[in-house]
Amino acid sequence: AGLRACGVHNVCRLLTRRAHGFYARDAGVAHRKNLGLLRKIMCQESTKFKNVWTTHSASPIAYERGRIYMDNYQCCITSIAQQPRLIYQKSKCAKSEKIEDALLLECPLGEMLPSPSDYKASLIVLTVQNWLLRLSADSGEVLEKVYLAGSCCKFFRYLSWDTPQEIMIVKSAQNKLPAAARQAGIQQTVLFYLAVFQVLPLSFIGMLEINKKIFGNSVTDVAVSNGILIVMYSMGLVRLYNFKAILEQFMEQPFDLGQEFNWNGQVGVVGKYPFGLPCNIKITDTPPLLFEASSLENAFQIGGYPWHYIITPNKKKHKGVFHICSLKDNALAKNGIQDMKCCSLEPDWIYFHPDMSGRIIHVGPNLIKVLKLKEVKNHADQMEIAEDFTIVANRENCVTNSVTVTASGRVVKKRFTLLDDDPEQETFKIVDYEDELDLLSTVAVTQIGADGRAHLDFHCNDHGILLKSIPLKESWDVTYSHEVYFDKDLVLHIEQKPNRRFSCYVYQMVCDTAKEDD
Repeated sequence: AGLRACGVHNVCRLLTRRAHGFYARDAGVAHRKNLGLLRKIMCQESTKFKNVWTTHSASPIAYERGRIYMDNYQCCITSIAQQPRLIYQKSKCAKSEKIEDALLLECPLGEMLPSPSDYKASLIVLTVQNWLLRLSADSGEVLEKVYLAGSCCKFFRYLSWDTPQEIMIVKSAQNKLPAAARQAGIQQTVLFYLAVFQVLPLSFIGMLEINKKIFGNSVTDVAVSNGILIVMYSMGLVRLYNFKAILEQFMEQPFDLGQEFNWNGQVGVVGKYPFGLPCNIKITDTPPLLFEASSLENAFQIGGYPWHYIITPNKKKHKGVFHICSLKDNALAKNGIQDMKCCSLEPDWIYFHPDMSGRIIHVGPNLIKVLKLKEVKNHADQMEIAEDFTIVANRENCVTNSVTVTASGRVVKKRFTLLDDDPEQETFKIVDYEDELDLLSTVAVTQIGADGRAHLDFHCNDHGILLKSIPLKESWDVTYSHEVYFDKDLVLHIEQKPNRRFSCYVYQMVCDTAKEDD
């Protein structure tokens, strides 16, 4: 009756409005409304972004959800305050305690957790000595510690999510024998180790090895994402396996952290030094293959609805050409070959839109195309790629004429075409998506002489309309490495210069000072 009183009688509309929280009396509705107001305020002409803080460092600078980490995560600064301020500063760590990788861990909603500290944000870090630590995001205090490497592996280096904020993967560096061992004829069959954890509470699921005898000699890398084990090969081949099925089928014995164990002649405590974690998942046979594709440089992506994948034909001459195919039957979509025909030093790139709309973003030096999948008219079982909208760089005609006169007085005109990513022409360098404000952000750069100028633009995610442009005050050198984060009312630019020199520039949303004075 309450829904009918709202004037909603269509079931589809009702379900859509319910998904958007129209009938929920919870904080989510207010939060959504507040973000809508923030977006309107931010895109007003009178709203400016001011550079409120700049710092420089000899070590890498990282950013995670309102926190800036420096000095190998020993120093944490909040960027949420009007002026960034120090949260904590720990004493300088020894080289043996150097942090190799880190992930931000946030509390899941609606779950009972064993410890009060679990309800606050924390940082999972991996040290060079194979310790997995959970640190308080507010103080840097060590909340939990797990020793990873027993006798099987000594070089864990990478952290990633299988399922974000639920299942975490710790991956080793590729095992390589010393040159002397190789010359002696000793063969190394184990290429990688993967340790699998569930987080909050932190619990050990299992450890497995990626072995040449099972997956082949030409394996170059592995990854796990959304329940899929992705194995990459030197010839460009990519193979997908069901990771959950592998865990269930080849698990020899489950273990809990802190549990005493006697495993293959070893006696110790799971996750404690010096024993670490047992390799309790032994793949004895090749798992069932879900899918395989051959792509240049192992570039392979899955997304869209219905499911499609993007590859580049596995020949160097096809670099920059992308094929969009159906995952169901490998059929190439109509208009599924995307080629910008760029003449540039840096290649264009393509990926599925992170807003879960199933669209595709194709970025070239001076053009951003947002594409969508739709049914071919009168052919419901066939999909085609259609252009949703484009964003074009603001640049002048890049064709110039050079006139020369020969000794005989003959005028010769030479026509030159600049590269598509010529530094003196506005070029797209970064494209990102702000999910809370539903904005597409782009960074475009123009370099004149030694001085490069960049601006961050906000576009409507539905139609690509330019809503706001923010000039970045600092010079932008296109030969340096850059990261730009747009997080609600914050813009943060991290720059890496030669000789490991890092800079961080923080911009905050403020009212126009001139109008304030008025």
